[in-house]
Amino acid sequence: MKQGFKHIASVLAASAVLALAGNASAQSAGQFTAKLGVGKITPKVESGDVSAPAQPGSKVAIAADTQPVLIFAYGVTDNFSTELALGLPYKHKLYGDGAIAGTGQLGTVQSLPPSLFAQYRFFTPDTMVRPFVGVGATYAYFREERGSAQLTSILNTGGPGVNFHIKNKVAPTIQAGVAFNINPKWFVDFTVTKTYLKTDTYYSTGQTQHVVLDPVGLVLAVGYKF
Repeated sequence: MKQGFKHIASVLAASAVLALAGNASAQSAGQFTAKLGVGKITPKVESGDVSAPAQPGSKVAIAADTQPVLIFAYGVTDNFSTELALGLPYKHKLYGDGAIAGTGQLGTVQSLPPSLFAQYRFFTPDTMVRPFVGVGATYAYFREERGSAQLTSILNTGGPGVNFHIKNKVAPTIQAGVAFNINPKWFVDFTVTKTYLKTDTYYSTGQTQHVVLDPVGLVLAVGYKF
C-alpha cells in the first residue's frame, strides 16, 4: 500500500514538472475529455451480523481491488463540468470477521460502480495545475457472487453449498482531485472518491446480513482534450 502511494506521488510530481514546462489548456466550456487510468476500490466495511441461526457476531470483511478505468467529461462552462466514470468489474474477496475472523475466504464478488458527477474546477482554463471537486451518484451493481466451502461449513455444515446475493444500490459519492496539464491536449490527474453505500446480503440458507461498505476510490489517469 505505501509503495503504491509513493509510486503515485512520484508520477504526479513528474507530471507537474512537465506541466510547468508547457502551455496549459485546461478543460473549458464545450470541451470533451477522455481519461484512461487505474482505479483502486477499498471498502471501509462496517459489517452487521449474519442473522440467526448463525453464530452471534458473524461478520464479513472485504478486500480491495485495482482495475482499469475509462472516464469521460464535458465542460458545461469554464468552471463547471460533468463526468462519467466507467471501468472493468472490480473483483473482491470476502473474509470472515468478528466471531468468525481467521476462518478464511468466504467467497468472491464482482462489482461494477459506474458513477456520474457534477464538478467544479477551480481557477481559469489556462491554469497549469487545476484542482476540482465533485458530487454525484454511483450505481453499485454486484454480480458473480460465489460462496466458498468455508462459507458452507459456517452456515450450513453438512448441507449443500451456500450461495449469496448482494443487493444493488444507488449511493451518493463525493470526489476531489487535481489535474496537471502536460501540453494543450494531454494531462494527468489524480482523484479520490468516497461513496456512502449501505446494502444487504441474502444467503441461500435464508439468512441475511446488513453491511455498510462506504468504499474509497483512488484513480490515477492520463487524459486527452478534444
